[in-house]
Amino acid sequence: MVVPCSTRCGKNAILKRPKTGDALCKECFFWAFETEIHNTIVKGSLFKRGNTVAVAASGGKDSTVLAYVLKLLNQRHDYGLKLVLLSVDEGITGYRDDSLETVKQNRDEYEMPLKILSYEEVYGWTMDAIVKQIGRKNNCTFCGVFRRQALDRGAAMLGVDCVATGHNADDLAETILMNILRGDIARLQRCTTIITESEGSIPRCKPLKYTYEKEIVMYAYFKHLNYFSTECVFAPNAYRGHARAFLKDLEKIRPSVIMDIIHSGESMSLRDDVNLPQRGTCSRCGFVSSQKLCKACVLLEGLNRGLPKLGIGKTSKANRILEETKNIDFKALADF
Repeated sequence: MVVPCSTRCGKNAILKRPKTGDALCKECFFWAFETEIHNTIVKGSLFKRGNTVAVAASGGKDSTVLAYVLKLLNQRHDYGLKLVLLSVDEGITGYRDDSLETVKQNRDEYEMPLKILSYEEVYGWTMDAIVKQIGRKNNCTFCGVFRRQALDRGAAMLGVDCVATGHNADDLAETILMNILRGDIARLQRCTTIITESEGSIPRCKPLKYTYEKEIVMYAYFKHLNYFSTECVFAPNAYRGHARAFLKDLEKIRPSVIMDIIHSGESMSLRDDVNLPQRGTCSRCGFVSSQKLCKACVLLEGLNRGLPKLGIGKTSKANRILEETKNIDFKALADF
């Protein structure tokens, strides 16, 4: 049955928006999708004229659509931004090496400079090597921590004013669920803010905060964007996967659940009596940390000492162990 576009433009609808349920033609969907992201940018005051913005680019659908839309909106609304691509090579054979080829194609198509920073050059380890040490149970802890700091390092090298990430509404809803299940109110407050910043660090923003993952896929498909769609080979073991599966089940029952969870997380994060950890700088690497040693340095120290599980769990406990064993030569013990 032919369904007319809900905007009464005179064309036939070709899709139904998961977010609103509106039946739209292709052109009206593009306009609605792009206008919503523009409104998110303006309402959240994400950028200032003259800013240099690094788009965290993985080659996946989210970062590819983000780069494309930011370039388009920057021209359409005259934001006055300089856009660059920033990628992190975790060193995952058969996954990241292939996705970076897509990023390079995006660099050429969108005419944006590209900076690639690898775990190996920053930490001396690849994720393939780390997984051999730690196994597949806790590997995402290492990758998440190292990736966040690598983005900070890359942004500092580029001298940008802001890093735009491709976190979408589904990602935020999953993170909120995970933090609620963990009882982590401090992280709940940070993950719901559209701009994350602290003294001495380069702010990050989420232009796709209120954009559904399904609509990002539809936009990329109808725009014929080139993106990498293979899942990380280590991802099936991640805790986030369970939150994602739970969220999808909820969405079948209540389609608005993604936005409902985000709004709930925002409301909970407004409490004044939540004691947040004081964020300073790591005594070793100088990057943002709420502990004497940041999580990245603790994890890296454990790897270098042959104690890969040292940083799994509470950082304070790991710091105490490091202090107690700082004069022990673990390599000599291993050789002995």
